[in-house]
Amino acid sequence: MTSIWAVVPAAGAGSRFGGERPKQYVDVAGQPLIAHALDALLAHPAVEGAMVALAADDLQWPGWTARHGKPVRTCIGGGDRASSVLAALEALAADRGDDVLVLVHDAARACLDMHDVDRLIAAARACTDGALLAAPVRDTLKRVDADGRSAGTEPREHLWRAFTPQAARLGTLRDALRAALHDGIAVTDEAMALERAGLRPRLVEGREDNIKLTTPSDLGLVASILARRARTAESP
Repeated sequence: MTSIWAVVPAAGAGSRFGGERPKQYVDVAGQPLIAHALDALLAHPAVEGAMVALAADDLQWPGWTARHGKPVRTCIGGGDRASSVLAALEALAADRGDDVLVLVHDAARACLDMHDVDRLIAAARACTDGALLAAPVRDTLKRVDADGRSAGTEPREHLWRAFTPQAARLGTLRDALRAALHDGIAVTDEAMALERAGLRPRLVEGREDNIKLTTPSDLGLVASILARRARTAESP
């Protein structure tokens, strides 16, 4: 069976979030946000460990070497997401090889559901081009002009919102990210790099509450989702 590892880019400063601490270290439900993200991944029985890409000057990393009885390794990330993911892949490839299946997950997504991970792994094993969690766009989309006025309505039938984790074979994703960086293309997620390489990752519909904490106003919602899930887990 294919080896599966999580990759978590956590070298960003979270400038849109603001505050003294990068958002991955903001406390939610008694733990740093990144702890919830890691635990959601490592609680899955198929995930063997995690590689976390940190900033070179990160003084807030708690120093974890294991969670859920599984290894947590670190490396130095880059100046953007793609560079950090690439650094993590190269560090992981040193002893895991190119065929390991990697699940790249945002450090700021604390509300990942185990059943979504199940279905993502199944899709990524079946599709050599990789897979990603996503959800169809359900709202009406408007195009705006320079004055901020509605200039038209865009069709949404074939549009989805990309979430994480995004899954691919390590070697395939590494080569796609290297090519994008070499060409000066700022890819915003792993699927974009794979698409540029001519691949077509499979979209797996995931839960809408797999939200990414972006601004302080998101904190209450993330805490509420985690609390609701904790109550559900405790109920008989």
